[in-house]
Parts: sequence; C-alpha cells; structure tokens
Amino acid sequence: MTGVTGVAGAWVAGAGAGLGVAVPLGAVGVLLLEEGRRGRAAAVSAACAVACVDMAYAALATALGARLAPALAGWEGWARAGSAVVLVVVALRGLLGLRRTPVTAGGGEAGGRDAGEAAAPPGGPGRTFLRFAGLTAVNPTTALYFAAFVTGGGGPGGDLTRGFGGVAFVAGVLLASLTWQQLLAAVGVSVGARLSPRARRLTYCAGYGLVGYYALCMAWPR
Repeated sequence: MTGVTGVAGAWVAGAGAGLGVAVPLGAVGVLLLEEGRRGRAAAVSAACAVACVDMAYAALATALGARLAPALAGWEGWARAGSAVVLVVVALRGLLGLRRTPVTAGGGEAGGRDAGEAAAPPGGPGRTFLRFAGLTAVNPTTALYFAAFVTGGGGPGGDLTRGFGGVAFVAGVLLASLTWQQLLAAVGVSVGARLSPRARRLTYCAGYGLVGYYALCMAWPR
C-alpha cells in the first residue's frame, strides 16, 4: 500500500473496524455506562482503557499479518473467503444473541456477568483503567475480529500490512474506539444507566451490521 490514497483508505478501514467492534453495547459497554454514575474521571479512564486494548489487538493483528502475508502468497482468495466467513459468524452470533439473551430493564443481560462486575469496587482512575483493560482483553472475539479483518485485507482499505497502511489502520481503530467509548462515558455521566433495552438492541444491530458489511467487502472486493 503506497501513496496518500492508500493510507487514507487504511485509516477509513481502521475507523470502520474500530466502530464495528466498539458500537455493539455488550457487558463492557454497560459497565462503562454504570461507571459514569461514579464520576467523570473514572468513566474517562475506563473509556481510555477499552480503546487502548482495541488498539493493541489491532496493532498485534497488523504485525502478525505482515509475517503471514508471504506464507499466504497464492492463497489470498482462500484467506479472504475464510476471513469473510469468520466475520459473518461474528456478526450472526451477535445478532442471534439478541434473541437468546433478553436485556433486563435494569440495564444488564439476563444470565450474564453484569451484576457481579458492576458491584466491583470503583477505586481510583488508575485502578479503573486496569479493571476495564482486563475486562476488554479477556474477550477473544476482539482479537479474532481484528485478525480476520487484517488477514482478509481490510475490506475497502486494501493491504494493511505494508508501509504506513498498518499505522494508519491502527490509528483509525484507536480514534474510532476512543470516540465511541468516551461518548458512552459522557452518556453514563449525564443520564446514568437509563438507556432503554430497545436502544441497546439498536446499537447491537448497528455494530454487527457494520461487521457484516466488511465481510461482504472481503468476499467480493472491488
């Protein structure tokens, strides 16, 4: 990937990938809204932690992708198809989860870990950062998502493993994820955890729909 156009495309792809993994409001998102009720500093710290983990996973996937590229020479079509399938599975699993896991009026997921995690002691901003970084890092779906995205060529962004393309991709992921997480933190500070179950389901649909869109871009590149 060379030139300003390629770098810009990688940045756009990173921003889209960052939103695709951040927008679905899962357990960590609900906890982030809850954190807003404890204070702005804690909520901002938690939002930064989630975005930093997303960036780290994207950077790791980009670095490994550069080493995998030579081994995949001649198999790009199969790799792209496999990556598209993985992303489709991620999107479908998330969308189907909306039917299997009803969201309670109190803001948690029935049968989930939200209640126990929400009861965790708030601590200071540093402790909050570490807690949310850990909660985000243990989610294998995030790592799988970025690995599939980068290996598949990044959809409309092209090759994300060469030159400044990978840097732009990671920067796009960080900016998009950080913007969304800080928005959740601001919402948590202003309105607490009063987001309706319907609104939460709409954010799920939007985020996983974006994942599905990039899967289609990989399966049928322009």
